[in-house]
Amino acid sequence: MGAGRSGSTILGVTLGNCAGVFFAGELDRWLVRGGVPRREGEPLARLWREILEEARPPRELLGGASTCLERSSALLDPRKLARRRRLRAPYRRSSQALYRALARASGETNIVDSSHYPLRAYELRALEGIDLYLIYLMRDPQHVVASLGRRDVPERTFGLFAANAYLWLTNAVSAFVFLRHPRARRLFVRYEDFVGDPARVVAQILRHCEIEAAVPDLANLHTGLPFHGNRLIESETVKLGRPPSAGVRRSRFTAVAQLPWTALAAHLHPAAGVA
Repeated sequence: MGAGRSGSTILGVTLGNCAGVFFAGELDRWLVRGGVPRREGEPLARLWREILEEARPPRELLGGASTCLERSSALLDPRKLARRRRLRAPYRRSSQALYRALARASGETNIVDSSHYPLRAYELRALEGIDLYLIYLMRDPQHVVASLGRRDVPERTFGLFAANAYLWLTNAVSAFVFLRHPRARRLFVRYEDFVGDPARVVAQILRHCEIEAAVPDLANLHTGLPFHGNRLIESETVKLGRPPSAGVRRSRFTAVAQLPWTALAAHLHPAAGVA
């Protein structure tokens, strides 16, 4: 849970290499794409075809209909209120069916969903028979805003003001959802702590989520068969290392605009990366 471009894919891949854990990728795209992954390959297609045949999402949720229950910006549009109420029950039933189908098809009882939308996390809290653990992943806002402004990537780009507005709203909703979730099933993680000492942070995540598994080989991580994600999952294996030391051009506007959330981050508990 948290803003895009914060490292959710590499964290998900790392956790997916732990015994008993399946990295499913960004499952918010499952309904949008009608259960069909964008990438090709027989093992990937076979797995997600099996899941689709079992979960059978209702037609009313396919396409972009479910985004009104997931995107934080939907809270700012009163015209979507009636649609949110109408789709909430089928959305929750469909999500529950998806996770159960995933558990059966993958043979694992721990599923990592890197969708990162806080409103989606809020809806998933209501699913019966599923223990929801939330990881609120936060990255230095200067790096997130700079990444959102890149034009050499296939993802959508944002200008300085739009990126800050998105980040502000996302952190506001994420903090609300995080603090309302049971303390025993929530964990705050800084991206910088994760890449700085990944073995320690991953061990803390596993322990907090009650997963009895060892930290994987961080120099040889298999990306697996996630449904959707960034360009990282296009490689069969990746290596987790320290990011380049070169920084980004820092924005005074971003520093001021995001000050409430950088200040709040120091008070979010429990948190990984600390003693």
